[in-house]
Amino acid sequence: MKTDEVPQDVLAYKERDKIRKLMYAVDAEGHYTGVNSSGWEAENVAMKEAWTEIETELQETLAEVKAGIASPLAYYMHQHLMDVSLLSKYAGIWQWRVKRHLQQKHFSKLSEKTLAKYAAALNISVATLQSLPDNK
Repeated sequence: MKTDEVPQDVLAYKERDKIRKLMYAVDAEGHYTGVNSSGWEAENVAMKEAWTEIETELQETLAEVKAGIASPLAYYMHQHLMDVSLLSKYAGIWQWRVKRHLQQKHFSKLSEKTLAKYAAALNISVATLQSLPDNK
């Protein structure tokens, strides 16, 4: 692909149109060179659908937290695009314990030490972990 053929289809979706990625193309002299691309239409449609699905799942988790079914840990885990396995590794807590802590009844009994591990893994404060964002 030549440098003037690199796709530049703008994605107008929640300011993600400002995201650029580096692609390699052949310049006029026949050398490979890096060219910024805003993507191509098929890729942008797929990305929009994926982010919409993630945002829907996050809202569903938020509703479960507000209903007292899930803990705030579940919300922040989804917000940071983590699953149980990844959060377990980052926090240094066994997966079966992480699964239990996703339930409000178990989360409310956690020690400060365990809360601090989760907060550090999620890069948020313990106070933030114990509550939900005000604007949600």
